Amino acid sequence: MARPALRKMDRPEEGGPRLAHLDRDRRLVEAAQADPARFEALYRKYLAQVYSYAYYELRDHHDAEDVTERTFLAALTNLGRFEERARPADGEGASTFRVWLFRIARNAVAERSRRRRRRPEATLDAAVTVAAPHDVEAEAALHDDAAAAWRAVGRLRGDRRRAVILRFVDEMSTAEIAGILDRSEGAVRVLIHRALRSVARDLDDRAR
Repeated sequence: MARPALRKMDRPEEGGPRLAHLDRDRRLVEAAQADPARFEALYRKYLAQVYSYAYYELRDHHDAEDVTERTFLAALTNLGRFEERARPADGEGASTFRVWLFRIARNAVAERSRRRRRRPEATLDAAVTVAAPHDVEAEAALHDDAAAAWRAVGRLRGDRRRAVILRFVDEMSTAEIAGILDRSEGAVRVLIHRALRSVARDLDDRAR
């Protein structure tokens, strides 16, 4: 089995050049930078993930669609300025493009939240169907517990909620989440630990 490609960083550290795993999206990014029409491959790859993130943050399909469109438009417009910064600590499957894309999405969500006026919002009961299987019986069995859990997640504040969504909805690594939230990996682990503890306590209190 072939080993993952490695590349030397431009600035070597003491003791020799630093090696970094090749960003798994590098070929797609380079193709899109050479021909914007080929950005579609990146769009298809990450569309569902960006939309899920936006929906769980905003809890509204229309707003999530708007944020998703704005995110990919901004990514396409600024793709020429994207710089790969993969590190060995990120793991063999790391994608710094995905981190960069979700940083754009995070900013778009924040902007949408600032601009949004008061109006009825979808609850996290509906949000569970984004990640749940499309089997009717399975959805029925999982709905009550999952909806209660995601309502509890929705009551989390700020980065605690975002960290949980990125980890368990978009299945991102701690390193990727750290890059998106501008925090250390240790801080992200603490965020997720405290978030899950808060969710468990919330569910326990409401079950009494």
